[in-house]
Amino acid sequence: MLIPLATGIASLLVSGVFLSFSDFIMRGFLEAPDSAGSAAMQGLNRTVYRSLFMVLLIGLVPLSALLALAGIMGLLPGTPLLVLAAVLYLGGVMALTGRGNVPMNQHLDGLSPEAPETRIYWQRYARVWTRLNHIRTASSFAAGLLWIAAALPPAH
Repeated sequence: MLIPLATGIASLLVSGVFLSFSDFIMRGFLEAPDSAGSAAMQGLNRTVYRSLFMVLLIGLVPLSALLALAGIMGLLPGTPLLVLAAVLYLGGVMALTGRGNVPMNQHLDGLSPEAPETRIYWQRYARVWTRLNHIRTASSFAAGLLWIAAALPPAH
């Protein structure tokens, strides 16, 4: 039961990073003068690909699928928890990231921080991106708790 436990902890770590953005990073970027907030986000989006966060974020994809499959095949107890955790992570984190946050990041990356259209886009970007990030935070947190619950011995 070590793998579901480790997967749960990794998911909670991912959730913590997302929570930081939802709680204070994006608000701080919005309060930055002129184009500093959008420029900071552009830099962050470029460096995140070489981070431990990305190893956890992407590494949880195959683990999610494998744990759900192991539960369905009867190789691990806690099938409903394992499957629900995988659905939450794959849908509420990865699908949302791929269809929402990443395309917005790519569009922002193509803009010059000083351009007037960037200031307009940045206001919408920050609002929508953060709203999507709230969902990713909750989904990764819930998935992490479910994986940990699946790893615990059944109560007697």
